[in-house]
Order: sequence, then structure tokens, then C-alpha cells
Amino acid sequence: MAPNSSSPANMPDHKPAPEQVQSLFNSIAPVYDQLNDQLSFGMHRIWKRMAVDWANLPQGGVGLDLCCGTGDLALLQADAVGSQGQIYGVDFACDLLAMAETRAQRRRPLPAISWQQGDALALDFPDQFFDGATLGYGLRNVGDIPKCLEELHRVLKPGATVAILDMNRPIGPAAAPLRQFQEWYLENLVVPSAERLGVREEYAYINPSIERFPLGPDQVDMAQEVGFKQVTYYPLALGLMGMLVAQKAESLERSPRL
Repeated sequence: MAPNSSSPANMPDHKPAPEQVQSLFNSIAPVYDQLNDQLSFGMHRIWKRMAVDWANLPQGGVGLDLCCGTGDLALLQADAVGSQGQIYGVDFACDLLAMAETRAQRRRPLPAISWQQGDALALDFPDQFFDGATLGYGLRNVGDIPKCLEELHRVLKPGATVAILDMNRPIGPAAAPLRQFQEWYLENLVVPSAERLGVREEYAYINPSIERFPLGPDQVDMAQEVGFKQVTYYPLALGLMGMLVAQKAESLERSPRL
């Protein structure tokens, strides 16, 4: 697929500035949930439940949903920790946060979720604060992936796990035809759907962002380099999606950077 070339953010070799990404996600907030359903045929809801299961939050625990968007994962975390727990949903797009808070206000009983605008590269939380974390469709868009992973490692308690769900390029013998299908699907189904809703430019951004995103094994290396002890990458949907599951060591000792 040839990416839309009208904006530097859409070029595969040019990573957009943080303020560009922030503007993009604010602009797609009104149609974000609708297009997520179309993009994945509703499967993203199953994958998000898997992410929360892998995060292994205890009853009464404290959880983080980083790059929380409209709150799908944070709401699932709230169900997992129960009425005695506390969840923090963090995103840098205030329009998405407003939608997440509106959704949460419709729940009964009200979930214990604190919605906060924040920077994934400089989290405003103390060390060893969270019992588990999720990050859905956000790692691909941060300005510094190792720094984001390092911040997640810092704020997790020893033994806690983060589950990171995102779109990925497939790997293995069938990688080339699957990637061709992925490009065709984005160009011919996703982008036209977005165009009908007035956000073509924003969704033309997806394919080049996938092209820049490190492959699953490289994500494992990055997580290990910042200190995560047990790290596994699980391909989903024939490798077009993936889940990076990383657990912090039980001890306070940290693996050195290479």
C-alpha cells in the first residue's frame, strides 16, 4: 500500500512529533470506538480481555491502563480488581479521556477509575506503585519505545506484569503474503471507512506506523534491556496483532542495560 503522502506524519521513514500524534488522537475521538470495531471485526474486545487476564491484577489491586483511549481496558481492569481496587487510566489525548470518563459514569456501580492526562515517557507515579498494567494500541505511537517500557518497569511492583496489545507486522514463512493482505485491508477497507467519517488522513497513518514498529522478537529484546525478567511475545490473528507480556522480577535487582 502506498501511504498518503500529504503529511510528513504519514511517511514510513518519518516518525511524527508527539504533538502531531496527540492532535491525531483528539481528532479521531468521536469515531474511535466505531472504527476499532470495524478494523478488527469486533475481535479487539476479545484481545483486550486477554490482555487484562495476562496482567493478572489481584482483587483489591491497583492497575494502570496506559494510553487508555476511551477506556476499554481500564473498565475491564476495574472489573478484575473489584470494588476495593483502584485503576488509573492515562492518555495524552484529552478528548479520548473525556469519552472514557463519560462511559465510566454510565456504569453502576461506578468503577474506581481515575482518568489522567499524562505522558507515557514520564509517568507521574512513584516507583513500584502498580500491581499490573495494560497498554492497548499505544506503544506503536510513543516517541521513544524503550523509554516507555522503562517507565512501565519503574512503576510496576516486583513480580507485576504488563500486557501490551498492538498491531504488528507478521513474522515467519508466511510473513510476506500476510503483510500484503494487511496493507490491502488497511488501504481498501479501513481508510475508506475512515474517509466516510471524515478522518481519512488520521487512519492513513496506521500503515506507516506499523512499518516503523519493531517486530515481536525485537520488542522482547527491548523489554529485557530495560529490566523485565520474563518476557514473551504472542502473535495474534496470524501475526497481524501481537501481545507482549513482560513481568518484573520478584527481587528489586535490575538487569543492566547492554
